[in-house]
Amino acid sequence: MAEERKVKVKIDHVEKIYDGRQGKMIALNGVDLDIYENEFICVVGPSGCGKSTLLNIIAGLLEPTSGAVYVDGNKVVGTGTERGVVFQQYALFPWLTVKKNVMFGLKLKGMSDAEAEPIAMKYIKMVQLEDFVDAYPKELSGGMKQRVAIARAYAVQPEVLLMDEPFGALDAQTRTQLQAELIQTWQEEKKTCFFITHDVDEAVILATKVIVMSARPGRIKRIIDIDLPYPRTQEMKMTKEYMDLKNEVWGEVYQEYLEVRK
Repeated sequence: MAEERKVKVKIDHVEKIYDGRQGKMIALNGVDLDIYENEFICVVGPSGCGKSTLLNIIAGLLEPTSGAVYVDGNKVVGTGTERGVVFQQYALFPWLTVKKNVMFGLKLKGMSDAEAEPIAMKYIKMVQLEDFVDAYPKELSGGMKQRVAIARAYAVQPEVLLMDEPFGALDAQTRTQLQAELIQTWQEEKKTCFFITHDVDEAVILATKVIVMSARPGRIKRIIDIDLPYPRTQEMKMTKEYMDLKNEVWGEVYQEYLEVRK
């Protein structure tokens, strides 16, 4: 008998309305989604479709106007260590070294330096920055800073990893390298990932499922299963299976870009 999959994150009819100068603006219009344990979800859609709003609601940084989000059946109220967040802006503490940045969340959980350091070092090695443990953020490249942010998120052992365009500001080569590292880490750590991107290529190479959001007001237009084997490689991008999936996702996204332009 097949093992029943566990719903890790339940998004239950989430709506978000902002009050602006032009009146009320509906950012999310009744979003329903079940995210299963160990899934890697990528969310794509035109600018302003509510992708980041949805991520911030899951993270507990924003409250929905109506509806709710549940993690392991528990309603999300505020932030929590079971959810780790990585933003496009690296959000590192400039006065702390790489090691101290990665240890920060562990210290917040009440760990001593002696307890936190070996855990921090495990994840610093995982992102291949062991030679930079005593460096400060100003001494690091953009890709290295984002590796620190990813190590810090993983170090606190979150159940769910939320990533808002974490590679969006990086050059193509660094981005490709970090995608490969992220896939490897996800396979090793068995986390549930919710990853926002504007890049259809990135979504298809990373995800088990791609969520296509509609133009504002944001709602889920379509869910596309990405049935490609892991580990995903750059060579895979040359295959017909990959190209067909990429074109399918892009076709859905492009229709929504046209809606925005009307």
